[in-house]
Amino acid sequence: MITSRPVAGHEAPYYFVPGLSGHPVRASVSLLLFALGMVMWINGVAVGKWVTFAGIVSFLLVLFFWFGDAISESEGGLYGKRIDVSYRWGMGWFIFSEVMFFSAFFGALFYARMITLPTLTDLDHQTFLWPDFGAAWPNLGPAGIVESFASVGPFWLPTINTALLLTSGVTLTIAHHALIGMQRSKAIFWLALTVLLGIAFLGCQIYEYVHAYQDLNLRMTSGMFGSTFYLLTGFHGFHVFIGGLMLAVILRRLIRGDFTAERHFGFEGAAWYWHFVDVVWLGLYLVVYWM
Repeated sequence: MITSRPVAGHEAPYYFVPGLSGHPVRASVSLLLFALGMVMWINGVAVGKWVTFAGIVSFLLVLFFWFGDAISESEGGLYGKRIDVSYRWGMGWFIFSEVMFFSAFFGALFYARMITLPTLTDLDHQTFLWPDFGAAWPNLGPAGIVESFASVGPFWLPTINTALLLTSGVTLTIAHHALIGMQRSKAIFWLALTVLLGIAFLGCQIYEYVHAYQDLNLRMTSGMFGSTFYLLTGFHGFHVFIGGLMLAVILRRLIRGDFTAERHFGFEGAAWYWHFVDVVWLGLYLVVYWM
C-alpha cells in the first residue's frame, strides 16, 4: 500500500491501492440482517423488528468507519487525478445500477396494470376462471380475496413531498455553486437547508405510511397495488435516507474545511446521488399517485 504524502506542489501518488478491508463484508452482513428482520417483521414474527433495528444500527456503524477511512485517505493526500477519475466512474456506474433497480419495480407495476389485468379479463378467463373479474386499478383480486382498502391520492402529502425534494435540488445546486465560488459560509447554509428538507420529506412519508395503514387499510398484503406501492415508495425513502446521510457527512466536512473550489468530488458525488433520487421521485409521483 502506498502511504507517502505528496510533497507540496506535486501530484499525489500515481495510484493509491488501499489495504485489505472488512467493511464490504460487514456491510453485507448488516444488510442481510436488515432484510431478514423486515421479512420476519412483515410476517408477524416478534423478533423481526429487533433484527431489523440491529441491521440498521450495524449498517450505520459500518458506514461511519468506512466513510472515516476514505476521508482520512483523501485528506492525507493519497488521492491523485486517477483516483478522482476512478471515483467518478464508480459513482456513475453505481447510479446506473440504481436506475436498473428502480426500472425493475416500475416494470413490475407496468406489467401488472397494462398486461396482466387486461389478460385476466378476456373471454377465456372470464368464462373458466374468474367470472365478473374487472380490470379496475387498484384491484381487490378475483372474488374479492384482498381486503378492501383505499389508495393514496396525490393530495396533499405526496405533493408536499414533491415540493420538498424539488426545492432541495435547488438548494443543493446553490450550495455547490457557492463552494465553487469559495463562499464556504453560504455553501454550509444551503447544504444544511438541503439536509433539513430531506428530513422533512422522510417525516412526511412516515406520516403517510401510518395514515395508509391505520385509516386506509393499505398494506403490503393489499394485492399487487399494495406490494408495488410500498416497494417503490419504501425503497425510494431508503435512498432518501442514504442520500441525506451522505449530505450530512459532506456538511460536516464542509464545516471542518475539507473541500476547496477545485477539489470537492465528495460533494459532487453526493449531489449526483441526490439529484437521481429527485428524478426517481418525480416518476413515482406521476405513476403511483396520479395514474
